[in-house]
Amino acid sequence: MRRVRRAEGYSTAAWLALILVPLAAMTLCVCLGSVSLSVHDTFETIGCLIRGKPAPEGIAAGIIPIRLPRVLRVTLVGAALSLCGAAMQGLLRNPLADGSTMGVSAGASLGAVISLAFGIAIPGLPLAGTMGMAMLFAFGSLMLILSLAYLLDRSLDTHSIILIGVIFSMFASSLMSLVISFSGDRIHSITFWTMGSLASGGYTEVLVLLGALILPGGVLLRLAPELNSFAVGEENAQGLGVPVRRVKLTVLICVSVLIGVCVSIGGTIAFVGLVTPHIARMIVGPNHRRLLPASLSFGAVFLLLTDLLARTVLNPRELNLGVVTSLVGAVLFVIIFYRTGRGARR
Repeated sequence: MRRVRRAEGYSTAAWLALILVPLAAMTLCVCLGSVSLSVHDTFETIGCLIRGKPAPEGIAAGIIPIRLPRVLRVTLVGAALSLCGAAMQGLLRNPLADGSTMGVSAGASLGAVISLAFGIAIPGLPLAGTMGMAMLFAFGSLMLILSLAYLLDRSLDTHSIILIGVIFSMFASSLMSLVISFSGDRIHSITFWTMGSLASGGYTEVLVLLGALILPGGVLLRLAPELNSFAVGEENAQGLGVPVRRVKLTVLICVSVLIGVCVSIGGTIAFVGLVTPHIARMIVGPNHRRLLPASLSFGAVFLLLTDLLARTVLNPRELNLGVVTSLVGAVLFVIIFYRTGRGARR
């Protein structure tokens, strides 16, 4: 049994690659920007921060309060969204599945837009209003979609869930447009938020994202063997002793928590959960013991590089991150499906 598990997992070198590649991308993104810094100055400043020593004032003012927390936020959001996409694709056995397919992203966005439009907030907790509404609507959307799917098919068939999720996403988008039209003076900030951006925020958002990735994200990683069993069909997985309905609900709840947190902090950032799991699957294979950790790493790198592109391509003007991910992700998605289709025909 130990030999089998080793064969399914990663070697030490592979684990190091999954860790070092995102760290290298993070270093690149901290160094480059409107004002570029050397790697030596960057590491010296971060080292001083860790040791509690005074850092060079001019460099520290750009890295510590602005660029470093942004890079950390981008890394965690990319990893979380990619993990959600890989888990949803494995659960639903559908290459087009991710959190948005379930309607969870649309529900979370609707809750956040309502919070921003009507100024819903909790005194002393600036993030709690938007994040709480996003989480609440994500869970509410999930329960509504599952309830409707259960009425149509008591086995909670994945095709029923996807169909209702797509319909609900359209409905939620219409409601968002309606809310935005009544938002008054806040319409500009809400419109900017819906385009997706991780430019604003600090270390509080980093800690919230890290906690979300550790808790529900850790649950998803532990469910890798169960997700592998779904590849042979739900009935066969049930025959293998997998509690299919409980695994489904657990995955969907964890995905809704992660997406709710990411949407409340960064707005709508498309294609990360759809594209990066495909790239990871092409490299490491469909085994979720390998695929889920690889998706974490690849998602972080993908969003880091697209955020760097958004910051630098029209410097000093900055593009919205969601716009860049949509452009890059759409091109990559077409390329992936073209290569996949051509390989299948051969």
